[in-house]
Order: sequence, then structure tokens, then C-alpha cells
Amino acid sequence: MAKPKENPNYKVVAENRRARFDYAIEDDLECGIILEGSEVKSLRLGGANIAESYATVDDGELWLVNSYVAPYEQAKTFQHEEKRRRKLLVSKKELARLWNETQRKGMTLVPLVLYFNHKGIAKMKIGIAKGKKAHDKRETEAKRDWNRQKQRLLKDHG
Repeated sequence: MAKPKENPNYKVVAENRRARFDYAIEDDLECGIILEGSEVKSLRLGGANIAESYATVDDGELWLVNSYVAPYEQAKTFQHEEKRRRKLLVSKKELARLWNETQRKGMTLVPLVLYFNHKGIAKMKIGIAKGKKAHDKRETEAKRDWNRQKQRLLKDHG
């Protein structure tokens, strides 16, 4: 049987690896993102960082704040702002749910992954998260170390 070809459009642009360490992710959601032309071209080259960014609900709209998209060198006259607020697209029902979740104590919206889907459209996965305390982080780290050690033992003796 022939192996299915990998989709050439699907590409992860930026990933927030610290998010799962710093936050307990309760739920995640895929949403669209409004970008300018030079931003899309820059993302296709992989120039983005979402590590220090967050999402917020303002005036009935969802916004991505403090995300970095590298400047696109070929766009001389229509250059974009690197750290501007970008609007995220979700349904009204989802927006209401996100707003209700963030009103609870300690909940926040954390961007997890910025990617191009199989149709070549830029999407962002955001997580509804609760900040971890220091002891929770240590517990997560200990669990991860134990799983690594367990895998090594199984590989050696298996």
C-alpha cells in the first residue's frame, strides 16, 4: 500500500514550549488570525515568536498581544509593525465562553502554536490555562524525568 503524501501546506511556524510548563492547560481552541500580506510572507519563512505573547478579550473581540513577526525584507513600502496587536477570529459563542473562562480566578488565554493548516491558512491554537505554582512545576518536572528514566530502563531490559 502506498504511503500517503505529507501535505506541503501544513507547517508549524512558532510554538510556545514553555506554555505547558508554566500553565496547566484545561482546554484548547483553534482560531483564525488577521494578518497583513508582508506578515504572511514572513511567517512562511518561519520568522515568528509567540513565547511572551498572550490573548485577551477586549470590547467583544479576541486579540493576540505581544507576538513578534519578523519584518519581511522584500516588502519595502508596505512593511508591517513587528509587535502589533493582531485580531483572532472565533465565533461569538466561543468568544463568550472564553470571556467567561477568563473571568474565573487565575485563568488566562495562552497561545500554544501558530501554524498554517492543510489549506495553507494561518491558524493559532490558544489554550485556556491556569498558572502553575513553583511546586506544581517541580512535580511536572519530576514526572517527566521519571518517564524518561522508565523509557531508558525498558529499552535496556526489553
